[in-house]
Amino acid sequence: MNHNYFTSQDVARLESQAKVLREDILTMIHAAGAGHPGGSLSAVEMVTALYFHVLNIDPQNPQWPDRDRFILSKGHACPVLYAALARRGYFDPALLTTLRQYGSILQGHPDMKRTPGVDMTSGSLGNGLAAGVGMALSGRLHHQDYMTYVLIGDGELQEGMVWEAAMAAGHHDLKNLIAIVDCNGVQINGWVNDIMTVEPIADKWRAFGWKVVGCDGHDMKDVMTALHTARSMRHPAVILMRTVKGKGVSFMEDESKWHGAAPDEEELAQAIHDVQTWGVI
Repeated sequence: MNHNYFTSQDVARLESQAKVLREDILTMIHAAGAGHPGGSLSAVEMVTALYFHVLNIDPQNPQWPDRDRFILSKGHACPVLYAALARRGYFDPALLTTLRQYGSILQGHPDMKRTPGVDMTSGSLGNGLAAGVGMALSGRLHHQDYMTYVLIGDGELQEGMVWEAAMAAGHHDLKNLIAIVDCNGVQINGWVNDIMTVEPIADKWRAFGWKVVGCDGHDMKDVMTALHTARSMRHPAVILMRTVKGKGVSFMEDESKWHGAAPDEEELAQAIHDVQTWGVI
């Protein structure tokens, strides 16, 4: 994996891969009859960029000690992680349609003891960054040069533990830690700014000693540039990615209803059509 550059061919390849992940997300949530499409779809470009270009990982050796770490703190969005892991070779993509089934390796929230490639069990919001701080500190103490990435929801910033972890990372100047905030503006029961605003987000992170990078979370070139910029800063860095909940599916976009609901047969067909024709003129 090359952290230092990317080409237009890389961007085109990643955009194509992102469409595959979107279809996987929709198909597996439909098969399960439950799940969280909205926040999974908003994070697709970032997760695609990480797993198919940036992360230094080995699907044949998921516990490789020197691998980069990724924590999906907003664990309810696990369909996007499962799709990436499957397509990256951690397990058979045919297992995706076993999402949430009893005995499946793909539970409703990530389980590091059950799913190959999952670095941290998550789902109870607010915990992921603290775990990431621990992983980053461990890397420093053991003289390992891996990076730790933590994906957080913007509604999740309402949890106080996020800011305790941010303070710790700033204090210890964890250069090997990058947080990513999915700023889609919508949480389970409405708009984040209506329920409890977390603005000004950038100023808050800076106050805790972090470098801040912004990007359009659905522009692959912008996402890749942000990841490269954050990594080159040699400070704890946070990427604030502007996204749309349910991105790519016309009737799901910006709708809190689709935070945690499964499409029926007709809705699935429409959703897949939307994804396949996105960007086609």
